[in-house]
Amino acid sequence: MSSFKDLRIVDNFYQTSAYYPMPTVLISTLTEDGKTSLGPYSLIAPYYVAGKGYYAMLLNCRNSSNTAQHLLREGKCAINFIPDSRKYFKEAVRMGWPGDTPEEKMKDCKFTLEEGLSALDHPGERFPKVVAESFQVFECTWMRELDGAQDDKPGELNGYPGPYHDFNGITSEFGAHFILRIDHILMKEKQYNGIINGVKAGDFPRVPVDYGYRDSKNFWYTKFRRPIPELLPMRETSVQSVRYAADRIDDKIKFTDEACARLVKVPRIFLPTALKGCVQWARENNVTLITEEHMDIINDKRSKEKKK
Repeated sequence: MSSFKDLRIVDNFYQTSAYYPMPTVLISTLTEDGKTSLGPYSLIAPYYVAGKGYYAMLLNCRNSSNTAQHLLREGKCAINFIPDSRKYFKEAVRMGWPGDTPEEKMKDCKFTLEEGLSALDHPGERFPKVVAESFQVFECTWMRELDGAQDDKPGELNGYPGPYHDFNGITSEFGAHFILRIDHILMKEKQYNGIINGVKAGDFPRVPVDYGYRDSKNFWYTKFRRPIPELLPMRETSVQSVRYAADRIDDKIKFTDEACARLVKVPRIFLPTALKGCVQWARENNVTLITEEHMDIINDKRSKEKKK
């Protein structure tokens, strides 16, 4: 006999039919008159993470929400990751009441707004401001041409008629998905230094995790606790195995044995991708024999930032 019960799946299953931990973020968008509006969200996740030419997040929301309507019109947003604070979370919950206008949401707002990098990069354009209290911010552009969503327009607040898109734009009568290209990742100095110089437990930001509306009156979330490291299992292959794969990656660019030794801890399934990345770097830097010193440069993905 199974130790589990079979729970019926209903609308908004992630909160009505499951205990599903999610991040708590504020998404800033632009109103029609160019003012910044904030909306709390949790249904957001990485979408394109590698090999696409750009990186992207996926937002799932009501198509009648202020955020969706603003994105359909302006195509710009910022994903603000707020730290764990009862005061901030209470304010996020207040701003999430459906039906409130941007003016009502932003009246007496407890968050501080400031310009992001996109506004500095493009002084002739307008962008939503970012939340200064955030530990990190993703400034994004909606990729409206994906899935043929470029003709989706704001204005329908009582449900959109079909036909619907599969994964971008208006995807159902009341739903929308937005693939958001990440233009900038803004980060506070403490967390920035942790990523660049090697993260320690104290570098991790205090992050609120919520579970959605669990009942008719409360929005449940859990407070942050100190992160705990767990060592990764290490399985090494042989230099000869790496050499065999490296010799077949490119007919002109080769690896020394010392360079191959730097790749013995790469899981076998990821080895071809790692070797291709090394070859691409070699082509860009006019290198035909990749050495141990070259591998140090290749492996240090943050080398340019460290030089700054």
